[in-house]
Amino acid sequence: MTSPHGPARTTTLRPALLLDGREDALRSELSGPRAAQLRRLLDECERYSTVELPAEHPLASITYLGPGAANLALAYRLTRQPQYLAELRRWLRTAVSFPHWGRANLPDHDLDAGWLLHGLSLAYSWAGDDLPADERDALRDKLVLQGTRLYDFAVASEGGWWSSSYWQNHNWICYAGLATAGYVLVDEHPAARDWTERAKDNFATVLDLLPEDGSNDEGIVYWRYGVPWIVSYLDVLRAAEGLDWFDRSSYLRETFWFRLYQSAPDLERIVDHGDCHDRRSGHSVALYSKLAAEYRIPQAQWLAHKVATEHLWREAYESGVKPGVRPEAYQELLWHDPDVPSVGVDDLPTSRFFPDLGVVSARTSWEPDAVAVSFKASPGGGHKAWRLSHDERARTGWVTLNAGHHHPDSGSFVLLGHGAYLAVDDGYASRKRTDQHNGILVDGLGFDNENRYHVFEDLPVDRTAEILTHTFAAGWAHAVSESGAMYAPDLGVERVRRHLVMTPSGVVVLLDDLRAAVDRRWTWLLQTDNPAQPVEVGADGHGDPGADRSGGTEPGGHGDPQRRWEVPAGTGRLTVVGLTPTDSEDEVVLTTVHANPTSSTPSLAIEKVQHTVRRTTGPTRRALFATVLAPAAWYDSDQPLCTVEITADGATIKVDHHGTRETVVLDLEGGTPGTGSAADVTGVGFAGRTQMLAAAAPGHTAGTGQRSAADGPHGEGR
Repeated sequence: MTSPHGPARTTTLRPALLLDGREDALRSELSGPRAAQLRRLLDECERYSTVELPAEHPLASITYLGPGAANLALAYRLTRQPQYLAELRRWLRTAVSFPHWGRANLPDHDLDAGWLLHGLSLAYSWAGDDLPADERDALRDKLVLQGTRLYDFAVASEGGWWSSSYWQNHNWICYAGLATAGYVLVDEHPAARDWTERAKDNFATVLDLLPEDGSNDEGIVYWRYGVPWIVSYLDVLRAAEGLDWFDRSSYLRETFWFRLYQSAPDLERIVDHGDCHDRRSGHSVALYSKLAAEYRIPQAQWLAHKVATEHLWREAYESGVKPGVRPEAYQELLWHDPDVPSVGVDDLPTSRFFPDLGVVSARTSWEPDAVAVSFKASPGGGHKAWRLSHDERARTGWVTLNAGHHHPDSGSFVLLGHGAYLAVDDGYASRKRTDQHNGILVDGLGFDNENRYHVFEDLPVDRTAEILTHTFAAGWAHAVSESGAMYAPDLGVERVRRHLVMTPSGVVVLLDDLRAAVDRRWTWLLQTDNPAQPVEVGADGHGDPGADRSGGTEPGGHGDPQRRWEVPAGTGRLTVVGLTPTDSEDEVVLTTVHANPTSSTPSLAIEKVQHTVRRTTGPTRRALFATVLAPAAWYDSDQPLCTVEITADGATIKVDHHGTRETVVLDLEGGTPGTGSAADVTGVGFAGRTQMLAAAAPGHTAGTGQRSAADGPHGEGR
């Protein structure tokens, strides 16, 4: 056809990538089952007319130009409205005018290039026929130039950076962009076939190496940033070559469940293990829709709609991740399958285990005010990546695992409840340290090789941590981690074993079994958003919030050795009860965490302040920390009464609150503990029992509609 903006082209592009054979069907649904997605797309495109595009390449990232071009091209292609083509031309002129893509870090060879190759290649495929000939040729030549630069770098750096970093988002983004450009350009630039073949070889390896449980060591923010590029590649592969690789990926089949179970109870915010810019940058409506469509997951369809209608705009404006969720509009439209049923999460199990990353996730219900805990232990990158990357390095010398977003957090946990973050993670950190997590220090030291960005780099393969056992039943969740091998060998650490239990009411019981070959000072850590306030413990074992224990360094009043703190947290609060040891030195200190989340934007800095409860023993070969964490609503005045009985084999901990006694019995060696009477639930080294004592005290506790995942289709016992 003849363009109203210039002379007619003398050649015709190959069929539109991703649209060939379905364009008429898409158009027929734009006023029906895809009307909401069209509205999103057009809203996004109308916003672009107000965006001031730079005349020169800024120091900051330009990734947004890629999806921006794709959105405008798709809006024009489907509606034929000329204003979208006019705006597309403005965006294309800007991107084409830059001599390089990317400025601050690896120009032409990293994320900016990958993002722009993908988006601008789709724009070329979808709207190239209607561009003026000179603009169309300039775009084609720029894509050829940038694709060649990226391909040459991938070949030259093989075995080093992202070219062979199969578990890393840079790999997925750059190769997906390169493949998209290759498929679009191959008829006019036959050498682009090398690009698509290399990308195919890469993703064949990626799919084979990713963990079967769908987990992601980089954290939920990088899950939403990186994983969409895997499905973007598989989408263009199927469209261009007719190869459907979705069925070969157990990772993609399971990864929605990892994302769901790493949601905060309100399903809006996230559990922020790993590098997370903030607590809201976790959603991708497009990816949820695509996983729902490919694997017929009704809960993914439901969550896509929930986020699109309830959470999207807050994330769009508060997210620290760029380009963010808004530019994914074109993918939301293309990836939505209106035939997938939508089913909520209420009937899903409340607990799930992800064995490769060693994540135990449990919550008291799927209600927004539920209590949720996420507990993890694994080597860098997860078990599969750690093992296979060491095998590859021994065989070829290649460095294939770049786990710089994985923190030294094995044995740590995140606790949320009553709409609040109660025990927190450090989020994003440039210099990652154990003392920024809810973990253990040995003589003041954290994991070996820490206090740097890549804390797992160059560590031997035996530096591993793991979840030894877990039990989910009748609303109880129990797991045991072992992370002693993560400390420097000269410390002589023999055991850093944490037993974690969440009761049906949401109380968390911790028993830390710590051992070394020589005397060491052991420090127990708890991180919170707001300072923990030391509270005097009365003769009856209850805390008196009105009586501070100044400095928190002396045992509780009235001769009671318990240590107790209250942590305010907005809509929630946390009572911390230190049962043992009784002679620790306790303090609450300020911990500052600094990060620069992206090398492409050096000026972007995050400074986070958190508060740390530190409990430190004197020199000893063995220490046993018994702790109760009791979440509650901010207005709930009930104070838990906690007792502990230490035996040669383990401990019995009882928590009385709201007229209920919850008893936890733990065996340190994994034996079968007894409760003195019938237990409600038993597991390896664990027994739990709930008893009603009297009428519940006034106040509120989270709902407890738990189900065990042990026998369900999404259970943890895999």
